[in-house]
Parts: sequence; C-alpha cells; structure tokens
Amino acid sequence: MTVKTRFAPSPTGSLHIGGARTAIFNWLYARRNNGKFVLRIEDTDRSRFTKESIDEIIGAMRWLGLDWDEGPVRQSSRLRVYQELARELLESGKAYKCYVTPEELEERRKAYLERGEVLRYKREWANENAHPDNSYSIRLKTPDDGIIEVKDILRGVVRFNADEIDDFVILRRDGFPTYNFAVVVDDADMKITHVIRGDDHLINTPRQALLFDALSYDVPKVAHVSMILGSDGKRLSKRHGATSVLAYRDAGYLSEALVNYLVRLGWSHGDQEIFSKEELIDKFTLDSLGRSPAVSNPEKLNWLNAYYIKKKPAKQLAELILPIMQEKGCPAQVDNKLAMIIEQLRERSKTLNDFVAQSSYFYADDIEYEQKAKDKFLKEENIPLFNTLIVKLTSIQKFNHSSIHKALEEVVNETGLKFGKIAQPMRVALTGGTVSPGIIEVAEILGRNKVITRLNRAISSI
Repeated sequence: MTVKTRFAPSPTGSLHIGGARTAIFNWLYARRNNGKFVLRIEDTDRSRFTKESIDEIIGAMRWLGLDWDEGPVRQSSRLRVYQELARELLESGKAYKCYVTPEELEERRKAYLERGEVLRYKREWANENAHPDNSYSIRLKTPDDGIIEVKDILRGVVRFNADEIDDFVILRRDGFPTYNFAVVVDDADMKITHVIRGDDHLINTPRQALLFDALSYDVPKVAHVSMILGSDGKRLSKRHGATSVLAYRDAGYLSEALVNYLVRLGWSHGDQEIFSKEELIDKFTLDSLGRSPAVSNPEKLNWLNAYYIKKKPAKQLAELILPIMQEKGCPAQVDNKLAMIIEQLRERSKTLNDFVAQSSYFYADDIEYEQKAKDKFLKEENIPLFNTLIVKLTSIQKFNHSSIHKALEEVVNETGLKFGKIAQPMRVALTGGTVSPGIIEVAEILGRNKVITRLNRAISSI
C-alpha cells in the first residue's frame, strides 16, 4: 500500500498556523513513508471562498517548502462527480429528496430551542412543498439508533450515538456538495490512506463514517491532532498575536524556523529541539504526536529563528533581507557592504526585520540622534575629541579594521581617555544612538567619507 495523505484547506481566509501545522504533519508522514502528498482546495462554500485566499494558501505552502505530488485540486471542478454519486444514493434508497426550505427549517429550529429541545431532522417534512418545479436538497438517511465507531490512531476507538445525528444534506439545492460529502468522495477517489487533521473535525467523523459505509468505500485511517492554545490556555486566535503564516513571513521569520516550531507543538523526539527537514522526515511518526493541546510559545519561536539566522550563510540572508530593505526605501544591494553588516548584526537579530531596523544608519544620508544620547554625548566638551578623531581618521591611507584600530589607539594615548569614553561619543555621532556593533566595525562599514562627514555634523549639532 502506498501511503497517501492530503491537506485540504477551505479558501475562506489566510492559512493560519494551526492549519499549517496540520499540513506539515501530513507532508512529513507522506515523505517519511515514501508516499504521496495531495493539496486539495475545498472551495464548495460559494458564499465564503475567495480567489485571493486560494492564492495566499498556495503561496504560504510554497514558502514553507511543503511541495505536493498532486494538485492543487479544486472541489468546484468536480461537481459532476458529487452530483452523480448523490443520484446513486438517491436511486438506491440511501438518500432522499427534501423540499423543505432553509428558512422553514430555521423556523422549526427556533421553535425547538424555545422548548429547550434540539431539532434532529429525520425526514418528517421532506415532502412539504414537493412539486416538479421546486428545488430540493438531497439528504442521507441515517440510522435511528445504534453506535457509530471510528478507530482513531491517537485516541483509540471513538464512539458516537447514531440517534444524535440527523438526516444531513449531502447535495444542496444549488447542486454543490456539502463539506462532509465532498470530503468522503474526494478521499476515496484520491485513494487517501491517512487523514491527519485537527480535533475540531472530530465532530464530522460520524457523518463521514456513515457516508463511507453508504458509498461502500474503504475508510482511511484517521488521526485527530489536538489544537494549539495561547499562553492563557484558550484557543489560539488573533488576540494572541499573528496567526497567519504569511504574517510571520512578513514579520521576518524564516520558513525553516516556523516549520521547526510548529512541528514541536504537539510532536517530540526525546529532548531534541532543533531539526532540519531531513531529520524531521527521518524521525517523524504518528505515535510521537501528543494527545494534549499544545501551548504556543512566541519566545521559543524567537529563539529558533535567531538560531537559524546565525546558521544561515550571509549570501542567503542578504537575498532575504534585501527586498525588505528596498521596500523601506533603503538603497542596499547584495555586495560586500551588506555582507559585512549581516556578520555584525546576525548575533543580535531575532528576525530579518531586526536587521533592517538596526542597519538603516549604514545607508542613510542623514541620521537622527536619539535625544538622550545627544544630550549625554554630543556636548561642547567632546568637540576636541571629535576634531582629534577627524584628523587621525583622515590621515589613514587604507581605511580598514586594523588601521582604524591603530588610529583609535593613538587617540587614547594622546587624550588620556579610556577607550569607552571615546567609543560612545563616536558611536552616537556615527549611528545616532548608543547601541551598535563594535565602533571599529561600524566605521569600517560606513567608510571614510561618511565617518568624517558624520563627525563634522556632530560638531555642528553641538
């Protein structure tokens, strides 16, 4: 048997990290078992789906590096398949036409609620409004009693009371299938062997089990993964911060860091925290998935992202950072200067956006001084120091790390000041603030002309 998994998002919004984690688990299981991974777009909810969502989901999958072997398959392109199978169920007596309108059902539902009861539709009013010209939905006949059992890889045998499931719609009046019907037909047609999905789908499981049975299809193995909770123990939502995959990309996170982070929310392999994709494929098993909800930890993601930033080659980082810098109007390019900046900032950067925020003064024509830094260091008593620095740095023949270091040592000897008393005023003059990489490295990256210009400007500002 060839293992075959699928990820089947509904294109009604962005791909959130909960869905992304499900996609990763399915992708890993397929790759681990030399199987196939299918991307299926469940776009039959015509009132909610958008093309923009489809494009964003596909873009997020590609950014995460989750390639697929089949797809993207759109359910809307398979309407004839669903309609023909619904007709077969109708003709076999396993389903029936229902002429009751949604408005009429809603009125009955409200009446039941007022009496403290739950409406479970069992074909009582199916033929009301019956007329050759009237539209109808098709409903599955469900058992009136008994137990529906589903074997879950993570939860064991899960049992549902059949009398709690009403005769549900499989084909709407407009000819579009309902979610559960389309899922079952697609999983069978595509020969899906394993369905790994969030436990919010557990409620759909008995209905799907009844449909697999009615259509005489083999039931794939299922595993319902626990949800992701926020740090407050509540289901992850926008109030906990970014939830969209591409929002994390835009915030400067690396895809490999986000994949590593999401896998570890619910899966473990000993005490290991950092995994390459190759390691994840080699070690991933469903047995190692946790049964309890996973709690998000933004600090852990920041730690992982910082780790991957430190390990990524400078050229690759430059190619990732450059579009962000250019979008903010920074005239950077992939060159030796950017490579030098990356080497100086990678140890203090948790995200790609941190690079941009910390490197703006390297490219700016004019810099703004932080007020506290200006008040403390750009004052009259430091004018002689700045003049001495200008003389020493102007006289350097080759403006590089060793010559700058030598020039600053000479300033220390001539002024009698400790290095820190020289470096901090110089740092404010060159960067506008009191925090930066080493002052010698900053000066080397800026180059002689900018260094001298900024020292003169500091004197003028005083």
